[in-house]
Amino acid sequence: MSITILGIESSCDDTSAAVIRDGYLLSNVIANQDVHKAYGGVVPELASRAHQQNIIPVVEQALRNAGISKKEINAVAFTRGPGLLGSLLVGTSFSKSFSLAMGIPMIEVNHLQAHILVHFIKEHQKQKDIPEFPFLCLLVSGGHTQIVLIKDYLDMEVIGQTIDDAAGEAFDKCAKVIGLPYPGGPVVDKNAQQGNKDAFAFNRPKISGLDYSFSGLKTSFLYFVRDQIKENPDFVKENMMDLCASIQHTIIEILMQKLELAVKQTGINRIAVAGGVSANSGLRNALLSRVETLGWKVFIPEFKFTTDNAAMIAITGYYKYQNQEFASQDIAPLARFPY
Repeated sequence: MSITILGIESSCDDTSAAVIRDGYLLSNVIANQDVHKAYGGVVPELASRAHQQNIIPVVEQALRNAGISKKEINAVAFTRGPGLLGSLLVGTSFSKSFSLAMGIPMIEVNHLQAHILVHFIKEHQKQKDIPEFPFLCLLVSGGHTQIVLIKDYLDMEVIGQTIDDAAGEAFDKCAKVIGLPYPGGPVVDKNAQQGNKDAFAFNRPKISGLDYSFSGLKTSFLYFVRDQIKENPDFVKENMMDLCASIQHTIIEILMQKLELAVKQTGINRIAVAGGVSANSGLRNALLSRVETLGWKVFIPEFKFTTDNAAMIAITGYYKYQNQEFASQDIAPLARFPY
């Protein structure tokens, strides 16, 4: 008997719905919110209001694209957290209503765990390499930076994480310092491809073990730019490409240094990457270069699976459904979500 899961993602500013049947993606619809660009970041109240407007049309479109009716859904999976509480409430409330109306179970999903499980999404008439257990995953996004040991679909252990800011946040904050629009990470990446990565050097954190820190790097970048502008008001304009290339190179080298250490400590050389920053061209190239130099086997998701999307929620729901891991109607979303 087939298992068909409707996935709902509403953790931040993207409203998304997806349908997965027996591990194969049938549809994945995402409604973006452009309203936040004017504010230089996501405004929680505006995000939750937009989710309320978008969620029903997005679900209807996902079902239509999948070519199925509501009656064919076996369970609804939703993001419980982490994320913005107001945004999570919209997805959770819709899922509760859908579950009651259709008489089907609902499944809570850890947003971070779901990012990792995108590597197991299958698509008809598409071939892809799927990592074997165990493997390591570098999870990098605007809010999280972690090295995770994946033992099974639902058995994961965080072995390293940031003690302050995330890598994605470092990209965005440094971009803001030099006047780039939000979200800054993709703009930095684009500019970096035309710059000299060795043009400028910035302080790197000295953190023991597998944990990360990016707060000091942001401060170092801010002070460096401020001091240079005092001497030359046109410094940023004249050195934009080199600044982007240098800060991107520094962030990626910090990420890769700890990842290499994790490989040495665990003896595992199957490496996956997930999260929004996994779309960064510099990070992808750094990972691929380790295939040649260190013999790693690397798994990089398609660009459409790097940002927040409901396909990752649905695939997680698919595996939890097989374990009969269902949520009750009194469940509440969590802004912070423990592993």
